Amino acid sequence: MNTGCIKNKTTQTGMSVLPSRSASRVVLIRHTRVDVAPGVCYGRTDVPLASTFAGEATAALSLMPWPPSEIWTSPASRCTRLAEHFGISNIRVDPRLLELDFGEWENRAWESFRSPRSEAWALDPMRVRPPGGETGEELHARVGAARDEILSRIAADENGALRIAIITHAGVIRSWLAHASGRGLMDFFGETVPHGSPLAVA
Repeated sequence: MNTGCIKNKTTQTGMSVLPSRSASRVVLIRHTRVDVAPGVCYGRTDVPLASTFAGEATAALSLMPWPPSEIWTSPASRCTRLAEHFGISNIRVDPRLLELDFGEWENRAWESFRSPRSEAWALDPMRVRPPGGETGEELHARVGAARDEILSRIAADENGALRIAIITHAGVIRSWLAHASGRGLMDFFGETVPHGSPLAVA
């Protein structure tokens, strides 16, 4: 999920489910880069942003296909700060957009908690739960519920003016792509999700 715990490879799995930027009314954006040592599992931990935040945030805005009329964001400060950078007041903070909860593994180096439990999780993250955390199935379910609500709002917008930017995390974006394609989240675990790069999805 690229949450600081899994080394992932670049694939093009999700690209086939994306509409053209001009047709899009929803854009997903992963937060900008964070100031965290390589190999640290920081899923839900509220980690600091990299010193390059201002420049990365400005670049993210310049890549948007349109100015959003509404922003939905994860409660993590690395997401809310980017949301605030857009300069609009219509911002909704939704905990369903948080990264996977790694429980006792949060904010620790992967090697520090390597065990049969962590190895089992690496093989089956959908069903194996980190101690005190959540499963991939639980993340996928809450992201699906948030996605359904957002797309319902888009469908109910009769004049077609609503444009929503969603600022969130790599795991959430992969889950959204899986829902959009009708395939399983495991198919998207290797999908590279760049920081601060808008992705048109609906």
